[in-house]
Amino acid sequence: MSMNAWKCLLIVAMAGQALATEAPNVSRPNILVIVSEDNGPELGCYGDRYVTTPVLDGLAERGVRFENAYVPQAGCSQSRAAYLTGLYPHQNGQIGLATWKFSLYREDTPNLPRNLKHAGYRTGIIGKLHINPESAFPFDYKKIPGANFGRKNLGRYAKHAEEFMTADDGPFFLAVNYPDAHRPFLPRAAKLPKNVLTAEEVKPLAYMGLDCQELREQTADYYNCMNRLDALIGDLLEALERSGKADNTLVVYFGDHGADMFRGKRSSYEGGVRVPMIVYWPEHAEGGVVRTELVSTLDLMPTFLQVAMAHRVDNLAGRSLLPLFGDSQADWREHLFTEYHTHSAHDFYPQRTVRNERYKLIQSLLVGEEHPDYAHTLSSRFSPGFEEQHIKTASSDLQAVYARLQNPPEFELYDLKNDPYEFHNLADDPEHAEVLADLKQELTAWRERSADPLLNEENLQRLKQEIYACHDDGDVKKGLLELNYTDYFFDDTDNASASPDNQQ
Repeated sequence: MSMNAWKCLLIVAMAGQALATEAPNVSRPNILVIVSEDNGPELGCYGDRYVTTPVLDGLAERGVRFENAYVPQAGCSQSRAAYLTGLYPHQNGQIGLATWKFSLYREDTPNLPRNLKHAGYRTGIIGKLHINPESAFPFDYKKIPGANFGRKNLGRYAKHAEEFMTADDGPFFLAVNYPDAHRPFLPRAAKLPKNVLTAEEVKPLAYMGLDCQELREQTADYYNCMNRLDALIGDLLEALERSGKADNTLVVYFGDHGADMFRGKRSSYEGGVRVPMIVYWPEHAEGGVVRTELVSTLDLMPTFLQVAMAHRVDNLAGRSLLPLFGDSQADWREHLFTEYHTHSAHDFYPQRTVRNERYKLIQSLLVGEEHPDYAHTLSSRFSPGFEEQHIKTASSDLQAVYARLQNPPEFELYDLKNDPYEFHNLADDPEHAEVLADLKQELTAWRERSADPLLNEENLQRLKQEIYACHDDGDVKKGLLELNYTDYFFDDTDNASASPDNQQ
């Protein structure tokens, strides 16, 4: 079936809210989602010269690689909940880690496993879900529910996947969630990677702007995690081939957010929210195409529902990626939005961002307060004295970058064309006043359109008090965290997803 014919069939099916049982002659695709942990686009196909990722590079050569793909928030639970519900964290409620009692507003929130099950798909998950409540996601098949940061028995992922894929002839949706490249950065596990990189062979991630032996050692092991991840995904794709279903399977790979480094994970910078995304679907999304449009993992749910001919879910934040599954021009969004709330109870510091083709604006909602993640990252990720030895002795420009990280101004404006690592804040530059005003207007309009509960100052301060209630003389007591934001953010939680972002 040609791409145009498939699109026409999908349009008719969606308009009529058709289910698969109403279209018995159509072979709907299987859907395989591959999610990695804590890595940005550090892949060979994205131009990284230190990694060895032939599997994902090959997938990109056969499929569609998205150059500007984003997650809505740079946190594990938040990112996963967003793609599975098609809603921003502030819309679905998962604004922090599930392990710290953050959760969806409502258990009956529409989501991919539930809606695809209704459409006749078998649904499976391998690896962690990391969203509260887990009961909201009725997967038919569940294996390796833990995070597995120890990288134990990594061969199980492909083995369980093959078991699931070959269990039935009907269409399936399978999410495989790998532990790499989450900390700890294990240089070798399961005899992978075959060739272990050392500090002498790499340089630190460019968006940190720093270079020292400690960072090179950490970066080398981060790359070792990426090389191992690539090999494991190779095993998974081989299992798909053996199943005999590869020709009718839509494969999507993405990272859940950036690396656990300074200005990466738990931040609103590009190093945190920009991720790799590769799509391969034989005869429909193939040919080594590179798309530069602004896309989000929020776009995956409407995409999957469309290709599965499942019931449409109204008011999703994203839009179907199907028009981008080729090299033809498409009418696409001009602005893309991300956000940050908190991760654990250590780093509450809400921010909102918008970017267009060239410029990006970050708004901090607690201006005048120190971002607690700066100190938390120093103390938990780097050796004592790291700040004094490597940040305070850096160039004055780089010291200013880390000063903004520690004490963000209300607005940060970056020219991503000339300053891709966001080192030079242009918010006070008169020559960029018009750009600043335009992006401020777009950001405010999106916050209103998407019913951002933190537009209400009382909600912001009350949430802050709830989270900080578990702080005791500078220590964070995990067991003391009690949260009620799901009760007071909205008078009617249906309003949380009342206005879609997908018209842009």
